[in-house]
Amino acid sequence: MSEELLVERREGIVHVTLNRPQARNALTFGMYEGLAKLAAEASADDSVRAVILTGAGEKAFAAGTDISEFRNFRTAEDAIGYEAKIDRILTALEDCTKPTIAAISGACTGGGAAIAAVCDLRIGAANARFGFPIARTLGNTLSMVNHARMAALIGPARVTDLIFTARLMEAEEMKQAGLLSEILPDHAALQARAWELAQTVAGHAPLTLRATKQALRRLRDASRAIHGDDLVAMCFTSRDFAEGVESFLARRPAKWEGR
Repeated sequence: MSEELLVERREGIVHVTLNRPQARNALTFGMYEGLAKLAAEASADDSVRAVILTGAGEKAFAAGTDISEFRNFRTAEDAIGYEAKIDRILTALEDCTKPTIAAISGACTGGGAAIAAVCDLRIGAANARFGFPIARTLGNTLSMVNHARMAALIGPARVTDLIFTARLMEAEEMKQAGLLSEILPDHAALQARAWELAQTVAGHAPLTLRATKQALRRLRDASRAIHGDDLVAMCFTSRDFAEGVESFLARRPAKWEGR
């Protein structure tokens, strides 16, 4: 599809690789849009039976949104528009009628963690790490919908712990929390298992899988009515967020002011 989003198709399985290893597979807006397009195409193609998402190399599944995409953020509209864009991409992945599998090596953080969270199944290498270290890095916030997604997946207490401490879950804790169904010893074993798992799922009754996906989605939909744009605007338009972006790019600790 592009050099930054590699797509391989074999035996009804679409294998998608986030391919920016030099940037720990941080996502550009173009990559986000490509994922939404791929999800829609997979849904419309009767020959597709499963989709695998993974990152290039062993160091990261995806280290969130490329921070340079935030340098021109100034207004509440910028912030709310960004979160609306990300929610549209994540919803497209959720709405994909075909089973989606995230194969996670290394860091799975920020937007990368959100993408993995909306996949149907997640498996990881022993070096997998998951979290939203935004209280340490950027000083922004998750949208209301993403708070709801994560709370439904791992519980409010774990969401609070991860964000307040800015720590990352290691693979064993991810499995205990229900984020991973399996842990593989290394990246090569992870990729092999992802293909095997996709083939297993692809051989099962597609209507059963589709009905299960939709049933769980309907249970989550009530949370989308809760308003949270004010929280997004507060964080993304703050001095702290501007400082977070600049300090991250300059590779220095941020100096938080709380405003």
